[in-house]
Amino acid sequence: MPDVILRKTVSAVDEIYHEGGPDAETPHKRGSVLAIIRNPFAHRYEPDIQGFIDDLRPLGLQMAQKLVDLLGGPDKIEGYGKGALIGEGGELEHGALWHAPGGYAMRELLPVCNAIVPSTKKVGGVGARLDVPITHINAAYVRSHFDSMEVGCNDAPRADEMALALVMTTGPRIHSRSGGLEAADIIGKDGLR
Repeated sequence: MPDVILRKTVSAVDEIYHEGGPDAETPHKRGSVLAIIRNPFAHRYEPDIQGFIDDLRPLGLQMAQKLVDLLGGPDKIEGYGKGALIGEGGELEHGALWHAPGGYAMRELLPVCNAIVPSTKKVGGVGARLDVPITHINAAYVRSHFDSMEVGCNDAPRADEMALALVMTTGPRIHSRSGGLEAADIIGKDGLR
């Protein structure tokens, strides 16, 4: 399989003190790392692309470690998500190659995480934005942690690139009060509840 050719990374951390309600004692943090890489399958149909999944694993681990560090360590992480923006010379299926390397990288670095890592992907032009879904790391039904973070880069993805994203959060939405399963009530057996 082709080498992973990294052009640049873009990192962001949101510190949210309030959304119109009272200030939080500790701000809620949302963080993202976006890696802009060359798409080795751009401008052609390639029937066998699965081998690139293994090539992406080291990049996934590097990104996940950077994100965990930005947010204060693995014990601070309560939510996660992943996504891929594919340049217009590629196809949506190229984004699917990020599912395992991105998701398993985060799961490898976190002490306990039973829930599947939510994901999104799309094909877009330079400057495209992607809303990456976020759920609780141990139970996908914890409504307080349903969230998203917009990621993107002003000069990416170029037609022959893909922008791969990892997102993590340090807790529930800042003024969560929509009911449902609470984090303190997680049973933790199936990744759902």
